[in-house]
Amino acid sequence: MSVVILYGSETGTAELVSDAISDVLSQQHDVSMYDMSDFAVEDLSSDDFYVVVCSTYGEGELPTGAEPFAEGLDDEKPELDGVRFATFGLGDSVYDDTFNRGGEIIAEKLVDLGASQVGEHGRHDASSKVAAKVQAAEWAAEISKVISPANH
Repeated sequence: MSVVILYGSETGTAELVSDAISDVLSQQHDVSMYDMSDFAVEDLSSDDFYVVVCSTYGEGELPTGAEPFAEGLDDEKPELDGVRFATFGLGDSVYDDTFNRGGEIIAEKLVDLGASQVGEHGRHDASSKVAAKVQAAEWAAEISKVISPANH
């Protein structure tokens, strides 16, 4: 089973975090990585495991890089039964009510279409002393355990 990392970013942090996650997961899995704005929702497949990395922008909105993917999910409404994914969100707890909302929005859209979220929803806090890449790598080591070990 291949792992596909989809990232949605405004300033590039989600891409850097995706690189850190890829470094961990590629030790045991075949990993590819795409900007959400470059990934077609019709390419979502139950043959792959997805890792969604998404920042939060403005007042709890999706970053620009995630908007085309989210709109595609809304417009196409693909059947995602059998699709499995994990989510790592980026945000800042200074924004109480909207902390990490970007990752939650994408996760909710995927679940609403039949996909299954597995593992802990990772949530990085920009106000913490922990670097996003460090937290993401630790999270990825845990997520690696729930990805099917077949075909790697």
